[in-house]
Amino acid sequence: MLENLYQFSRSRISWLLLIIAMIAFELCALYFQHVMLLSPCVMCIYERVAMLGIAIAGIIGISQPKNSILRGLGLVGWIASSAKGLSLALEHVSYQFNPSPFNTCDIFVNFPSWAPLDQWVPWMFLPTGTCSKIVWTFLDLSMPQWLVIIFGASLVVAILFTLLQAVGLKKHHASK
Repeated sequence: MLENLYQFSRSRISWLLLIIAMIAFELCALYFQHVMLLSPCVMCIYERVAMLGIAIAGIIGISQPKNSILRGLGLVGWIASSAKGLSLALEHVSYQFNPSPFNTCDIFVNFPSWAPLDQWVPWMFLPTGTCSKIVWTFLDLSMPQWLVIIFGASLVVAILFTLLQAVGLKKHHASK
């Protein structure tokens, strides 16, 4: 079974599935914003950027999944973006369930001057909502709580794929 997972982690299909999942989540976010008219907050925007980071890592990985350097860069990007997304989602949950004047998110996004995403693509990256407001739930979980699950699962899979690469590399060197 581990050998099958190892081979799957080195395949284009695994990276394609990752990219498709992240695009689907981004499309869900845009559906919530533009069809359901739910205003995204600053944390929502940062979480979207983390999702895009995972998708970009997937693009790096799918470009040459058999190339250990590109696959490694993809895995590092996937882990970093998932970890950052998980951290952001946990902070967002804190804003929702521990509201106070001292526990609030920023009013404006803080993108680097070389990438003002909120100015370049305002329909996707301009926050208009409040972080502490719960505007949607599914199965009694708010959107940030679902994002904790999504980013957490993404991080676990990324770490598993990375460990499989390390084990596969050891097996490869041992068989020589």
